[in-house]
Amino acid sequence: MNRRDALSRVAILMGGAVIGGELFLSGCKAKARGTLGLTDADISLLDEIGEAIIPTTNTPGAKAVQIGSFMELIVTDCYSERDQKVFVEGLKTFQQKTGELLKKSFVDASAEERKAFVTKLNEEQVNWQKTKKDDEPVHYFRMMKELTLLGYFSSEIGIKSQLRYNETPGKYVGDMPYKKGEHSFI
Repeated sequence: MNRRDALSRVAILMGGAVIGGELFLSGCKAKARGTLGLTDADISLLDEIGEAIIPTTNTPGAKAVQIGSFMELIVTDCYSERDQKVFVEGLKTFQQKTGELLKKSFVDASAEERKAFVTKLNEEQVNWQKTKKDDEPVHYFRMMKELTLLGYFSSEIGIKSQLRYNETPGKYVGDMPYKKGEHSFI
């Protein structure tokens, strides 16, 4: 099974809860890299944004799974043209806001500055989601955050470092012991 098939099945299991879920259910259409017009610098910025959302601690962060390339792939192949536009314009808005608020690029900001900036954007997207009308697009940062979570936790690194990975096929044990504070099973 390739990653695209796996993501389609995850979307089905989640009830299409991921942004663009309706496109996962109808099938992603592979397109050539670069269709969105993202540069290598944009992909690197997406890696840094993902790293601010899931930072490296005693386990690898989002940058370790090349989350920027994953975001480009999913947005290119699986999002509607409207959502693609929101994502690409959102990346430009992200860079503009970073310059205005931090007076430097996101890449040049310290880890604390990045965390504060991403937290502010998250609050903005939560408020946007509460007040948006049905026909309005989703906030761009919500897309980035959801793609970071999906990409990280569907990667080998994310599964093995954050969850109690139990390779399948294997023996089924319906009541595995669980101690408070342990990673959960997948």
